Amino acid sequence: MQKIIFATGNAGKMKEIRMILSDLKAAGEEVEILSMKEAGTEPDIEENGKSFAENALIKARAVAGRAHGAIVLADDSGLEVDYLNKEPGIYSARYMGEDTPYSEKNKNLIERLEGVREEERTARFVCAIACVLPDGSEITTEATIEGRIGYEEKGKNGFGYDPIFMVPSYGKSTAELTEEEKNKISHRGKALRAMKEKLQAYFDR
Repeated sequence: MQKIIFATGNAGKMKEIRMILSDLKAAGEEVEILSMKEAGTEPDIEENGKSFAENALIKARAVAGRAHGAIVLADDSGLEVDYLNKEPGIYSARYMGEDTPYSEKNKNLIERLEGVREEERTARFVCAIACVLPDGSEITTEATIEGRIGYEEKGKNGFGYDPIFMVPSYGKSTAELTEEEKNKISHRGKALRAMKEKLQAYFDR
């Protein structure tokens, strides 16, 4: 059975990944999708790239060296707030410190936008996904979802910055969307589906 190792330890992210990649087939068989921990490899990774794509590739390459024939995927994603010069951007996970709860990070961003008009609260989630194949070749995809920063946290379905990211077409935060709704429109969902197409073409060669 073909294995894919996704370079993350985030349980919420792994749930999304498994839902979207569940129908991948290699030689007619289902593909096993593992987190780094499940695969027994958790290297220390220094994310020093200057873009989401560079950081995703850094993570994928670090795990690929220990993957033993598995395909390795990694993502780097984050929130860009236009009014704040696209902060926190590639530093989204490390914003205010990696161990700082997202409730505090979200509160800080809302406070920094105090008094800012609705039309100036534009923001987007960005996700880049990198793939390292067993032969060493690499593939990347990238996608975004546009929205606005809300005035308070709303919803319990998401994680990270989801409770403050409002999707105007739904009138909800991404933490208020169902899993199916979120996967359909999210930055990670769109980038993963694009990667799934590329991987399926690789399997079907």
